[in-house]
Amino acid sequence: MATVDAGSTGLIDAGEMPWRRLLAAYVAEARSECLRYLRAPGFLLPVTLFPTMFYLLFGIVMNRGGHADIARYLLASYSVFGVMSPGLFGFGVSLAIERDNGLLTLKRALPMPPGAYLLGKMLMAMLAAGAVVMLLLALAMGLAQVSVAPGQAGQLLLTGMLGVLPFCAMGMFIGTLVKGQGAPGVLNLIYLPMSFLSGLWVPLSMLPATLQHIAPIWPSAHLQALALAAMGLSRAASAWPHVLVLGAYAAVFLLLAARRLRRHG
Repeated sequence: MATVDAGSTGLIDAGEMPWRRLLAAYVAEARSECLRYLRAPGFLLPVTLFPTMFYLLFGIVMNRGGHADIARYLLASYSVFGVMSPGLFGFGVSLAIERDNGLLTLKRALPMPPGAYLLGKMLMAMLAAGAVVMLLLALAMGLAQVSVAPGQAGQLLLTGMLGVLPFCAMGMFIGTLVKGQGAPGVLNLIYLPMSFLSGLWVPLSMLPATLQHIAPIWPSAHLQALALAAMGLSRAASAWPHVLVLGAYAAVFLLLAARRLRRHG
């Protein structure tokens, strides 16, 4: 009976790989993902331009001479709005397209750890989220004259880079459900209403009572609460309830996406 060499098929068990080779595989995949998206202006420009343009318009131009806390509040809100995008679209659209064109199947056949592909995309999304937050901080401190302590800036940056992960999981799950051509439209139907209903564009206190009551079901509302706390605008007793909810969203959608990928590819 003929034997099949695991290495020839690309199905190498990550547990049998030397740790240096395993680490090199993760680094190489993360580097390729980051370079691929840096060279894709169709992804990078909307991710960075939309939140910065909104903040320039509403946080600086229309708020000229206004209360400093308004610019601070909008800094937190538009940071969350900007962070959601690389998670949802970086995972959702790219995964849907890669499933359609067979790249995901090719990745599975390569001699690389199965988690390197997802970790590479997650790192890319975290770096893009960090870039968005840093751009908004630069605008707020340079043009809106918002006083932000180094600790607050670091906390907002950390909140954004870790807060993108639940939206990565959500985008990943949606990417397993739709085709590549339809993914941007489906994701926008989720991204934009969720942003509005979470109070990212208009404070929740200005929305109808019914919408205020259902706001906690959206992960973006919990991420905004953490961002507001980083800016010193939240009176919440503890951040842990919001962290746990975001962690639960990430875990649930990641499990759903993994299950569907195993069944349908």
